[in-house]
Amino acid sequence: MRNLIKKPVRLRDFIEDSEGRLYAVSAYDNRERVGCILRYVPDPSGSRQNTEGVRFRKLEFEEAFAYIKREKPEYADIIQRVPYPDIRKILKPEDEIGAISRRNPLVRRLATIFDLPIRTYGCTGSLLCGLENEQSDIDFVVYGRAFFHARELLIYAVNRGRIQPISDEMWDYIYRKRNPEIPPDEFILHEKRKWNRGQIDSVYFDILFTRSYKALNPFPIVRGPACGTRTIEATVTDASLSFDSPAVYQVDHDEISRVLSFSHTYSGQAITGERIEARGVCEEHDGERWLIVGTTRDARGEFIRSLSLLDEAGF
Repeated sequence: MRNLIKKPVRLRDFIEDSEGRLYAVSAYDNRERVGCILRYVPDPSGSRQNTEGVRFRKLEFEEAFAYIKREKPEYADIIQRVPYPDIRKILKPEDEIGAISRRNPLVRRLATIFDLPIRTYGCTGSLLCGLENEQSDIDFVVYGRAFFHARELLIYAVNRGRIQPISDEMWDYIYRKRNPEIPPDEFILHEKRKWNRGQIDSVYFDILFTRSYKALNPFPIVRGPACGTRTIEATVTDASLSFDSPAVYQVDHDEISRVLSFSHTYSGQAITGERIEARGVCEEHDGERWLIVGTTRDARGEFIRSLSLLDEAGF
């Protein structure tokens, strides 16, 4: 399989293993094995059905790890690691967007509104796998610099009335879905300036950043020696990768050199020059100490807040 890959496997692709299980690629460091999270398993009684009539069951985060530990322990790691000989198919958002648009009118409308160059965008998640249902959100992936242009286009589309602003009801839905450690008013204040979420008709969509092929620079997902749970205040010196996964914030702090978030809730949470408060698990990496936010799926007890933004808003 490895010799047949024309483009590297990257974040937000999906892979199918030799037994038909579907995984969301969750890493850039995929040279030896693909780093991913199991999302769908074939199940005759499953509630999802693809275009070929095969039924699947969706697994939540904890279920996926328990399943892999039980059924495929050789894949178990910080995330799942699937060797290339075990991969039957690779699904790439930029390759499948045409087919997705043809069967989904809302995706087609979004693609028209954003009008981005071909192969700079696509859809991931259930839409990429052909397993969407009526309740499915739209996970709209945009690559490299086009991501920042897409945010500008979203602002323009809302201001021109081509896309409605996110309703109060939708904000309630987003808050419940993300289930963050910060209160709703703080959460929404941070979210509204990101311009990486929206709604089209009554359907919620995310605009998700992924690096271009020229800028992959694999960021290894490895666990370093832990040095305890910490809460810090620091100034962000570089937030250029704050929308990536993990989101990376270089900080000016006596002990911590960077804050990483593996939770989408805290991507784009602060900009360069802002003062932040962050709580997470401290790890040692190559002589540096990093603060990791999102050590669990819901980032329980962990958060990033822009103190500068909160001060500006009078919180």
